[in-house]
Amino acid sequence: MNEVVPIEQYRALEAKLAALEHELAQLKRLIFGSKRERFEPALMPEQLMLDFGQDTGVVEPVAVPTEDISYTRKKVAHPGRTVLPDHLPTEEIILEPEEDTTGMKLIGEEITETIDYRPGVLFKRRLIRRKYARVAPEEGESAVVIAPVPERPIPKGIAEAGLLAYLIIAKFLDHLPFYRQIERFKREHNWVLQKTTLNDWFAACCTLLEPLYGRLMDEVLKSDYLQADESPIKVLDKESPGSTHQGYMWVYRNPVNGLVFFDYRKGRGAHGPKERLCDFKGLLQCDGYSVYDSLAAKQPGIRLVSCLAHIRRKFFEAKENSPKLANEALERIQQLYELERTYREQKLNPEQIAARRQEEALTHFKSLLNWVQEHRANNLSKENIGKALRYAAEQLPRLEAYLSDGRIQIDNNLIENAIRPLALGRKNYLFAGAHSGAERAAMIYSFLATCKTLGINPLEWLTDVLQRIGKHPVNRIDELLPGNWVKN
Repeated sequence: MNEVVPIEQYRALEAKLAALEHELAQLKRLIFGSKRERFEPALMPEQLMLDFGQDTGVVEPVAVPTEDISYTRKKVAHPGRTVLPDHLPTEEIILEPEEDTTGMKLIGEEITETIDYRPGVLFKRRLIRRKYARVAPEEGESAVVIAPVPERPIPKGIAEAGLLAYLIIAKFLDHLPFYRQIERFKREHNWVLQKTTLNDWFAACCTLLEPLYGRLMDEVLKSDYLQADESPIKVLDKESPGSTHQGYMWVYRNPVNGLVFFDYRKGRGAHGPKERLCDFKGLLQCDGYSVYDSLAAKQPGIRLVSCLAHIRRKFFEAKENSPKLANEALERIQQLYELERTYREQKLNPEQIAARRQEEALTHFKSLLNWVQEHRANNLSKENIGKALRYAAEQLPRLEAYLSDGRIQIDNNLIENAIRPLALGRKNYLFAGAHSGAERAAMIYSFLATCKTLGINPLEWLTDVLQRIGKHPVNRIDELLPGNWVKN
């Protein structure tokens, strides 16, 4: 005889089955389907945030028995200074002493060879510094006169600023890990470059750029309106060989001046934003992650602004199970996006945008909010449409601030665009070798994202800054920020 299942248990099992079927469909779409979230009834699809997952934990090492083993191994000799190939084209630069050499006798030359790169060309730069002997040197004067060695990013190093900038841009913007670049130099230029040498060059460049990175952070955080988001990055864990640590890049963007700041942290907890935003007061635009709620609760000066793209995504994910309600929500959201697109095309200033939003967007926004609250009250299910309605009911009221302030974006898509190179880079270099490496990556991503926002050629900017920053006055370091930079 068949057992009768209670109606409550049946409904719970039915809801669980629906959730599992939706999860399976989502996984299949991620693996086999299109990643675009196109809404068919709309005239123009909106680009949304990359989904980086919600894992907040750190990979815990598995406890295994250990034993002490001692052994002797041969010490590997350092490969030494990288040899510059003879077949590379050579650019000779003759440097004369700064003082007048009339009447002096040329007694020799000091030759320094470095290596540089121009797009498509790897070449040697040969500095020939002519030495002169004074005929009758006075007391205290040197008997030999020679031109000083020009400033280089790495003192006594063979790499010039152009090559160093190219290596960094190729990794963090073109997503070519250093080992691939080494193979490329070997294949295209017949030049063998050691990985340890390249890593040392990168670390030295980041040391040079560190003061500028600090000033960039100050310029980003001094605004009263910020966008914030976080994205994972795996880091090799030296304490547990073979495993990785789940670190996070916390990203802050100043929508007013376009500056972007990446801040690496070992976790996704509140410590990172709490430390960085300890003095911040104003509007913080973010998703519904609980850390931001906790931060705003403890710092009364912070007012949270939500992101319409995140709200939209929830309804997009509910289309398969609840197409009628989901499509109606997407159509209402699309009306707000159409207005924003019109404002961008007309190139309105913030004051004009605020006035137009009050005239045109306010009605649509209030209608969407009322619709969400009405259907939320009648739909308390745990299915995706119920989750979308609950999320929208919580977050939409926070977005109302954008109606009266033309500076506020309707979503966080601009900061998502800044994070995209990190997401693409993860697929190529997979992980950072250490926490220090992740911190250096945060520095470079900050500069590159800012250059992109401001329409600056990052290779030209980085080449020029690496060449100048070593001797640039610290009290004028702001001149080298992408927003203030003038090519030398």
